Amino acid sequence: MPESVAHVATDRADRFLKQLVSHFGQQIPVVQEGPRAEFLFDLGHGACEAKNNKLNLAVTARSAEDLSTLQKIFTHHIERFGQQENLSVSWKTKATA
Repeated sequence: MPESVAHVATDRADRFLKQLVSHFGQQIPVVQEGPRAEFLFDLGHGACEAKNNKLNLAVTARSAEDLSTLQKIFTHHIERFGQQENLSVSWKTKATA
């Protein structure tokens, strides 16, 4: 399954994680444990962790097309929520065996 990761530098990672959980929790199943949350989309799975002044993201999908869609969803929301900080998300695709 295709997978990619991103690390967004921000001193307000906890706040952005909370916003993602609140927003997506109204639409899809979301499980949060402390500074980590899992997002269960029909297209695949997303995970976010607020740690060391970073919002660490990982998405896994059934196909490359679905992976691209999940990346766009997370990117759009994080950049919108972090507009005042000019947050930017840059994804790196993980190699699959």
